[in-house]
Amino acid sequence: MNAREIMNAVAGKTGDIGAAFYFTPETTGRGKEFDLGGFYFYFVGRGGVLGDVEPAVVHSAFGYFHPDMVAKMWTGALEKLAGHQMSARDAAREYIACAHAHGRAHLSGIDGLDAYAAAARKVIDAVDDSGLALFAGVKAEPVPGDAPAAALHEAMVLRELRGSVHLVAVAAAGLRSVTAHAIKRPNDVATFGWAEGSVPAPSAADIAARDRAEAMTNDILESAFAVLSAAEAEALVAGTDAMHTALYPGGR
Repeated sequence: MNAREIMNAVAGKTGDIGAAFYFTPETTGRGKEFDLGGFYFYFVGRGGVLGDVEPAVVHSAFGYFHPDMVAKMWTGALEKLAGHQMSARDAAREYIACAHAHGRAHLSGIDGLDAYAAAARKVIDAVDDSGLALFAGVKAEPVPGDAPAAALHEAMVLRELRGSVHLVAVAAAGLRSVTAHAIKRPNDVATFGWAEGSVPAPSAADIAARDRAEAMTNDILESAFAVLSAAEAEALVAGTDAMHTALYPGGR
């Protein structure tokens, strides 16, 4: 398999795997222990690797969401964390621990996860993280030693990698991130804080720009995936497939 074929084989499923723990009862329950109900734990859990920054910094790393929604969730989360004497980075580590727990609960017994995690880390280490703040932040977090948790962790990092690169590509294509989001998930725009009718319907030019951004995303990532040997590529694809089946047995 060449680098493009590897990316095509794993991109969509990696996105699903890396987000599988986001809103499970276990994760939301852990957030409520710190008064972080609803979206609060999600925002500070993902964005907390950036540190105690201004909401605009989080929006720059997330994209897609309405800035006012980011500000409300981020500021509210930090206020709640102050009552527990926790920082945003502390909350991020709690959120990532939920990812590890999800991996242990659902991926134990799958063969090949060590090889998957090693291949994923080889890709991650091959990336120039310039301009990829959210990816760089989560990449810096320690990888657990057990295979099920490590595999989910690395899938989460790969998810943030592609997401961070894609935001750069969307900007390079001259497209607003909310427009790119409306093209990909037109029914989710309101969930991301945009009022009905506030986002114009994407034009043909917008769709063409989004296609350019997708192509640029693959262009940027190609060299990182090209470092894999044939055996490592096989381990990455096989591990991705096995984890996706275990996490989404009914398909997705």
